[in-house]
Amino acid sequence: MGEDTHAGNLSLLGGCLCLDFANTVDWRTSAHPREFLNDYADLLVWSAHAGILSHEEAWRLRSEAANRPEEAAAIHARAIALREAIYRIFSRLAAGAPPEEDDLALLNRELSAALAKLRVVRNNGEFAWKWDGEGEALDRMLWPVVRSAADLLISGDREKVRECAAEGCGWLFVDTSRNRRRKWCAMTGCGNRAKARRYYQRKRGRS
Repeated sequence: MGEDTHAGNLSLLGGCLCLDFANTVDWRTSAHPREFLNDYADLLVWSAHAGILSHEEAWRLRSEAANRPEEAAAIHARAIALREAIYRIFSRLAAGAPPEEDDLALLNRELSAALAKLRVVRNNGEFAWKWDGEGEALDRMLWPVVRSAADLLISGDREKVRECAAEGCGWLFVDTSRNRRRKWCAMTGCGNRAKARRYYQRKRGRS
């Protein structure tokens, strides 16, 4: 879309749309987390990057948002609240704890609004799901995200959700490794840093 933003360059490592959405804060559990969704425009850029919107759809919504700035700002606030609830739900599950009721309630409110837009349509002799009213709704990118979170919660993959073991990272992912012992969101990033840190500590210990 041409904006000067990093939201369109984030790695999509979660293995599930809702976890990639939760991972739009970098170094979440550190003293200096980095926010990637600073406004509605960032939300559009990330949504196109994640495949929720085409670039053309994102451009149209950006134009609409310019005419409805208060609504766009409110949707951005909703998006952040939803993201944080999703993070807390799956972070707690990864730690073996039940989600907080307030977070489930927020998720269910957004889910109710999203499912009201879902329709069954006929397509080339088959039937498929389709979101109704996509063209006009500024919050349309939230609908697939909240459905993804609900689907993950009720699926067996819920048991495979992990939180990166790197200190300060906080990114979530579905562990599809053969032995279910994946520890890092990415071996090339957090994994290598952890290995280097252990090596340095061992070397200091020997000296």
